[in-house]
Order: sequence, then structure tokens, then C-alpha cells
Amino acid sequence: MALLTFRQIEKSYGVVPVLKGIELAVEPGEVLALVGENGAGKSTLMRIAAGLAAPSAGAMLLDGAPAPTTLHEAERAGIVMVHQEFCLAPHLTVAENVFLGRELTRGLFTDRKAMEVKARALLAELGSAAPVRARLRDLPVSDWQMIELAKAFARQPKLILMDEPTAVLSATEAGNLFTRIRAFRKSGGSVIFTSHRLDEVKAIADRVAVLRDGQIVRVEKTSAISENEMAEAMVGRPLAEIYPPRRGAAPRKAFLSVIGLSAPGAVEDASLDIREGEVLGISGLVGSGRTELFEALLGLRPAKCRSFVLRGRERRLPAAREAWALKLAYLTEDRKGKGLLLAKPLDQNVALTRGAIAGAAWIDRRAERRDLEAAVERYDIRAGRLDVTAGALSGGNQQKVLIAKTLGVEPDLVVFDEPTRGVDIGAKQQIYEIIAGLAAEGKAIVVISSEMQEIVGLSDRVLVMRRGRIAGELSGDAITENDIIRFAMGLEEASPQEEASH
Repeated sequence: MALLTFRQIEKSYGVVPVLKGIELAVEPGEVLALVGENGAGKSTLMRIAAGLAAPSAGAMLLDGAPAPTTLHEAERAGIVMVHQEFCLAPHLTVAENVFLGRELTRGLFTDRKAMEVKARALLAELGSAAPVRARLRDLPVSDWQMIELAKAFARQPKLILMDEPTAVLSATEAGNLFTRIRAFRKSGGSVIFTSHRLDEVKAIADRVAVLRDGQIVRVEKTSAISENEMAEAMVGRPLAEIYPPRRGAAPRKAFLSVIGLSAPGAVEDASLDIREGEVLGISGLVGSGRTELFEALLGLRPAKCRSFVLRGRERRLPAAREAWALKLAYLTEDRKGKGLLLAKPLDQNVALTRGAIAGAAWIDRRAERRDLEAAVERYDIRAGRLDVTAGALSGGNQQKVLIAKTLGVEPDLVVFDEPTRGVDIGAKQQIYEIIAGLAAEGKAIVVISSEMQEIVGLSDRVLVMRRGRIAGELSGDAITENDIIRFAMGLEEASPQEEASH
């Protein structure tokens, strides 16, 4: 008997159908992957399973009986959800968060020592050494994700719903999670797992169900379907090579050169060139200083350098507002926290980098609307209606709004920090085409990414960071995952180009 069964599940928000007659089941001791483009209905189906949303039609069965319809009933029945957005309390300790809402007690009092001991054990099973007495707000986001996962396992579930659980994890951390999932499956537990990383789906899932436009279009054993077949089923069309072709290694003029850039506690003595018409990839392990290097370069954190040459002219390091005025743009990795105003309309978000579009003495809303319409057309932003807030869009469409906002100043240099985090395969391909198109126009492009396949596929040249320093440089056909890893791990000496730049 199936553990959880969806029978003709439908869900609409107003007149907009999101799920259309979903028929699906997850078996005991199975990892079932749900894949689909942003907006396909994956998260909505998970929310229904978790008791967070009610279907508009259809039924859901748990062990053959009517399934719980509220969050508390679902958790009591053994269904727990790990949300894409954290459900944690930053001011509490790690142990308090692991047992949030289900605190261990001794008599009338909270048993903090017991919670710390058990929290430490749960985190160890996930390969995490997060300090259980530390306040959550003092820890990196990857620790938050592990704590969210430990909280789910602490509830001793029989079914865990994992919505993009590896989005902020390193490859090592994701591997530790998969080891824990396999142990959970071996003990009879089940997992419904969503991820935009199709290689992860192949690595961990027993079966995969593909959603497109609110419908299940294909269900297969994972061993019987390739990543490319999954992607084509998701978008409903054959996919060409996902990465645009490289344009060759023609000599390119330096747009920006910096020597001896340092940022306290983050970057030390970095020297680099950023060239016109080139995609410069930035790789390295989590905490290597990738993001911090370009925050320092663009005035987003305190820094100093021995030389800063922009467009052939020696200048001082710019402050953040000066960088925008110089047409040096930075697309943040944190679109929800730093990139967009989620409660504001789309037109206001697109206009953010230019400030208000001014008429005589008022904001020209018609001009903002025209700019939004142009952005929707240019970047294929799928919003349904243009008067919705940014927060109402799927992750991939939010990312396209962020790109439209960032490119609104028509920059000459664009730093894309994790440009495809949390977006589906179709949106990834569109973003890669945007990046390649900007480089073809002669713009200087930097791509910071934790996905090595993305770095290899997009970059004309790659700098690898390690412990706040540039550890090496690769270009052309020499850009391989193996060589990137060797530099990132300190197994290679810096390249001749890097040594010369110092």
C-alpha cells in the first residue's frame, strides 16, 4: 500500500489554476523527486501534502485513509516539511531551533541540556558541527539549512517533504544530506524531494515525477530517464546545448584592472583584470572570498588597493553609489533579502537602480510601466498580470525581474553573483543567453557561481579563490572541473598569469 496518495488533486488561486488533476503516490521507503519549471506547481503540491493548503478538488490518502488537512494534524501523523524559506527563530540558539515548538521538558521546565545533547547528535548525522549553544543569527546560511533539516528529523517522521533543501549547501554538505536520506530510506522512511539540480535527482531519487503547467507529464524510475530527458519534459520542447557557444579567445581590452585589493577579514592582496566582451568566472569553495572580492571592488564593503584603473584611467576605489554611476552593476546572490522589494509592484522594482523616473515634479508611473512592459518582453518575465508584487512571482521570474532591475542602468560591467540559484532549467538557459548576449555586445561580465558546471560552461577565463586569495587562473580549454577543484583545495600553485599580476 502506498504511504501517501494524491487523487485528482486540483488547486486554484482565484481563477488561476495551479494544479490540474494530480495523480501520484509515494511508497514506504522511497525517495520520490518532483521536478518542473518555476510555477509548475511543485511547492503547491508539497504544501497540500503538509496540510498548509487545502486542495480545491480531489482527495489525499495516508496509509489508505483520508490524510490530515492541517499542519498540526499532518505533523502528528508523521508528515514534516522542510521549507525553501527558513522557519527558524534567529534570536534563539541552535538547540532551541531544532526543538522549536516541541521543546523537551523535565517536569515543568525546559530541559536545555537534553535538547543540546540530542540536537548535537541530530546535526552530527547530517555531517554538521554547528555549535548548539550559538544564536542562529550568528551562523552562516548553510548552517541554517542543516538546522532546518535536523528539526525535521527530530520529529521522527515517516515522510519528509524537502523543498530545494540543497540550494544553499556546498557539494560536501549536500553529500552529507544524501547519506542521511539514504539511512532514513533504509529505515522505512519516505521523502518527496524537489530540486532544480537534476544531477542531484539522479543521485538520490528512486523515481521522478515531472510537472509542467500544473500537470504530471511523466513518471519514471530515475534509472530509466536521463537529465536531458527530464529537462525536455519540464519545458515541453527539445533543449539545445544549455550553454551558449564560446566566441573564441580573441585578445580583449582590459576594462578594469586592480592591484593589491584587500578587504579586512575577507580578501587579501588580490590583483585581476576584467576585460571587455569576456565572461570571467569566479570559483572557489564556500567561504573562499568569491562574493567578498567583488563587494570590495564595487564599494559594498570597506577595502583598499594599490591601483584601480577603470577604462584606462587611474581612480580611487568607488563607493557603492559611485559604482552605479560609473555603470558598474552588481546582481546580488540574495534576491529576496537584498535584491528585490517583494511587497512592491514589479514596475517599482524594475525602476529601483535608476531611482524614480521623474516627470516635472512627480514620479512618472507611465514611464515605469513602459519600462516594465519592455523588460517583460526582453527577459520573458511570466507574471500573468503586471500589477502583482514581486513576491507573487516564482523564483525564476523573480530572478528575471532582478536582472531587469540590475541592467536598467545599461551598465558596462555586470557582476552576476549566483545568477541561477533556485531557478529551473528553462530559466537557466534564458539567463545564460542574456549573459552571453551582454558579452557579445562588448560588456565586461563576471559570473560568481558555486556550480562548477556553470563556471566551466560559461567562462572564457576563470579565477579560483582560496582563503581570500586568488589561487589560480584558467582560460579556454584549460577550464575543467578537475583543475578548478585542485586550485580551490590548494593542490596547485598559482598560475603564471596570477604570479605576474603580483
